[in-house]
Amino acid sequence: MNPQPSSTAETADDEAVDHARGEIVRVGTSLFARGYVHASAGNISAKVGDHHLTTPTDAALGFLEPDRLALVDARGEQVAGDRASKTLTLHRRICAADPTARFVVHTHSTHLVALTLAGVWSDDDVLPPITPYYVMKVGHVPLVPYHRPGDPRVADLVTAHIADRAASRTPIRAVLLDRLGPVVWGPDAATALAVLEELEETARLWLLTDRRPEPLAEHALDELRSTFNAAW
Repeated sequence: MNPQPSSTAETADDEAVDHARGEIVRVGTSLFARGYVHASAGNISAKVGDHHLTTPTDAALGFLEPDRLALVDARGEQVAGDRASKTLTLHRRICAADPTARFVVHTHSTHLVALTLAGVWSDDDVLPPITPYYVMKVGHVPLVPYHRPGDPRVADLVTAHIADRAASRTPIRAVLLDRLGPVVWGPDAATALAVLEELEETARLWLLTDRRPEPLAEHALDELRSTFNAAW
């Protein structure tokens, strides 16, 4: 049975929630159509005021129904929709740790999961900075050691990475969960999607070239920092 709406739901702006529903469905459909997700793997959420809207547990992202998306209030209590994804706690913690994060996407993207199986470049940077757009659009991506899906300890590890990188003035936009895939975020759907796409395609490129390309030279990285304010 779906949760009944409560008075706390009144603090979520209906128009904003409807817009977020449309964005989540649009992104899920796009990711599925292009092979970034399969079956019921992955989840998407959007922060709307002090509420969170998320895909239901075990939902197929290519076939989402707007009215069945789960709406959760500021206290973490579900007020509408089907049962929320088990990773919502991680999404909510990311948004709390990074004030710019309002749209979060987790996928089991093939090449990024393959990267964790084959061996990442380093635990602090799963991929080397081999292209300028990887540096500009993605930045540093740390590896989070394997934990079972939905393990609450993952949120502690991810938020610690966010805090550490913010302190070093190289804020992150993504992490890679060992054997489970990437979690990316941004201020809106378009930004988060761009990070995911660039991250997955760079993993594909690096694996296709047998992990042989050298990173960009330091002078090239300096130029990207000074010209485009790249966080590297």
